[in-house]
Amino acid sequence: MWPLSYLPPAPAQQLRAHPGPGSGRGPRPQPCGLPFPDALRTAAAAAAVSLSLIYGNGVGAAFAASAAQPTEVCRNGGAEMVEEVRAEAVTNEQLVEEAWEVVNESFLPDAASRPWSPEMWMQRKQDVLQGTIKSRARAHDIIRKMLASLGDPYTRFLSPSEFSKMSKYDMTGIGLNLREIPDENGSFKLMVLGLLLDGPAYSAGVRQGDELLSVNGIDVKGKSAFDASSMLQGPKETFVTIKVKHGDCGPVESMKVQRQLVTRTPVFYRLEKRENNDSSVGYIHITEFNAVAKKDLVSALKRLQKSGASYFVLDLRDNLGGLVQAGIETAKLFLNKGDTVIYTAGRDRLVQKAIVAESGPMIATPLMLLVNNRTASASEIVASALHDNCKAVLVGERTFGKGLIQSVFELHDGSGIVVTVGKYVTPNHKDINGNGIEPDYNRLPDFNEAKDFLSRCGIKELS
Repeated sequence: MWPLSYLPPAPAQQLRAHPGPGSGRGPRPQPCGLPFPDALRTAAAAAAVSLSLIYGNGVGAAFAASAAQPTEVCRNGGAEMVEEVRAEAVTNEQLVEEAWEVVNESFLPDAASRPWSPEMWMQRKQDVLQGTIKSRARAHDIIRKMLASLGDPYTRFLSPSEFSKMSKYDMTGIGLNLREIPDENGSFKLMVLGLLLDGPAYSAGVRQGDELLSVNGIDVKGKSAFDASSMLQGPKETFVTIKVKHGDCGPVESMKVQRQLVTRTPVFYRLEKRENNDSSVGYIHITEFNAVAKKDLVSALKRLQKSGASYFVLDLRDNLGGLVQAGIETAKLFLNKGDTVIYTAGRDRLVQKAIVAESGPMIATPLMLLVNNRTASASEIVASALHDNCKAVLVGERTFGKGLIQSVFELHDGSGIVVTVGKYVTPNHKDINGNGIEPDYNRLPDFNEAKDFLSRCGIKELS
């Protein structure tokens, strides 16, 4: 089985090097606040409806491989035959046992609404494998029921057709999907995992198994699949130049590809004058975290700063998430170098990690961050990261409470299973899932309240 994960970079790449919650932490940050003008008390616009799995619920999520891949060989036109042989090589009983083993090794018991233990799960395997499984359809049905018995709505079975569609999801705009696999130097390279047939990349000559080497002349060696996919994005019908290596031992080819698909901006902003004051407020509403969210937010912040914004309001109401990596990268824009964005925790040591900011903030001004009961998943990661690191005060309602991590595992017949393998824990070591994040204020504070709140963080003055 080959595990895959929603949202590059791959979990196995992400979740190796860092300790889990409670490791190496300094003093916990104190709460902080920010004034908010009455002019911005309007309701947020309706947000996109994609929840994150690891990073989402499979809708609007991008894949990257998270474990060792099979040895690559030069293309010889026999890919379809290889897939057929692979599907026939596994028996129905072996397929069910394979799915059982994934859960046994990786499933997070916290996600189950029913009692779960390795002993109970072993009994489950003995029960389902008592007799002969006569058809592949029956094997798939057994796997579905076996997963349903866990009582976790996010752990589920994917038929071969569902898995195929999911693995070819395009977030690049040119009809391909990238994965990260380790190379011999301890880094990783970007491989083409899926292609949209008759899409721009396919028509230009890109094939599954090719390695992406550069985008518009910029080497992508060591870059995450998320970063490379963002580099490939651009306005519809514009061109991007890519360089690929065909297969493991094929030639290197440079090609100009016309973008066909377009990712709509989720970032909307305006400048507001604060009442009875000369200062201005930059109001930014993010409706979802997609492939262009970070890039468009950077543009919005620069324009608002240039227009005279002295502080900012970030509205995440009704933002149900999207690509978690996009949320993580967004949070880093406001954090100091070394600040923790989020912790991940799970049974497997590979799922235990502290994700930290690698550089300083784009803006140092504290934020007012608006949340409600439809602020979920990636949005909750952003909210908790900025709040716990004293970069924002939260205003509104308790957030949704979606903090589970799922990975997708491909089975040997081309089907797959989505399994909850971990959960998110805030920088202040609070479990997001099922709890949500409590705001600092249910109503918008006035200027003096916010100044007092900010002083607890050691911030003396507001712009």
